[in-house]
Amino acid sequence: MNAWPPGPAEVQRRLDEAGYLADQGLATALSLALSLGQPLLLEGEPGVGKTAAAKALAVGFETPLIRLQCYEGITASEALYEWNYQRQLLAIRLAESRHEKLSDADLFTEEFLQERPILRAVRFEGPSVPVLLIDEIDRADDEFEALLFEFLGEASITIPELGTFTAQRRPTVVLTSNRSRELHDALRRRCLYHWIEFPDAERIAAILRRSVPGADAALLATTTDFVGRVRQLDLDKLPGLAESIDWLSALTSLGVSRLTRAEVSRTLGTIVKTRDDQLSVEQALSELGLEEEEMKNEEMKNRDDR
Repeated sequence: MNAWPPGPAEVQRRLDEAGYLADQGLATALSLALSLGQPLLLEGEPGVGKTAAAKALAVGFETPLIRLQCYEGITASEALYEWNYQRQLLAIRLAESRHEKLSDADLFTEEFLQERPILRAVRFEGPSVPVLLIDEIDRADDEFEALLFEFLGEASITIPELGTFTAQRRPTVVLTSNRSRELHDALRRRCLYHWIEFPDAERIAAILRRSVPGADAALLATTTDFVGRVRQLDLDKLPGLAESIDWLSALTSLGVSRLTRAEVSRTLGTIVKTRDDQLSVEQALSELGLEEEEMKNEEMKNRDDR
């Protein structure tokens, strides 16, 4: 039986088995979150693998993943708990048909309580603690952040009609943020913190090799290099790991073995997702070395034909 809590090396190994290549910094941050029982806030550019890290953690340690996707306007009833008003109404009507009278205490009981992701994590009773992913917390508003303070600090939720529920074992909580807005200091104080850098070329190549095992080695190398060059452009949204994987998968699916200007143009929608960004990349193709690369590929093709 493996020792608990796991050290950084064990976390890194488990993530690797789950298909996620984590560096030592991220593995250490996740290890501390597990050992200290504190929430972990992961920040970084979109597409660097923040959400994937939480998913891989759940897979690697064979524990359930409970996901809360944040968005503008999200409320407590969608994140913490909600009362089943339809069942309450039916109970009232049934009581009336029997000439009975129900009080608030009769209606606001666990029978009518609907668990949402955070309450589900607090009340989880499985053999292992779940991973609760609070994804893109920066999309929610300040008021929603305040709703989380009790849970993040004490692993508790207070329901006025029922009292306070506290987790018997703290769930592993991972929050992610793309920094579309600044988070409140009170939230940050309740969390461990780790910034995920966009990987260097060597790590990108390793991730792509694992994610698209059927890709041609030369194509993988040129794709990695090209994505790095595109990320130097002034784009609205720089391509991340997810887009890089999608692009290499698309090229491989189309049977492409050599990256040319034509192949880039027809698959551009997999790495840049706005028309302005597409135009910017297309205008920069010659600067990115695609014309020269295309000539080299043509020379190689002619040599192969001979």
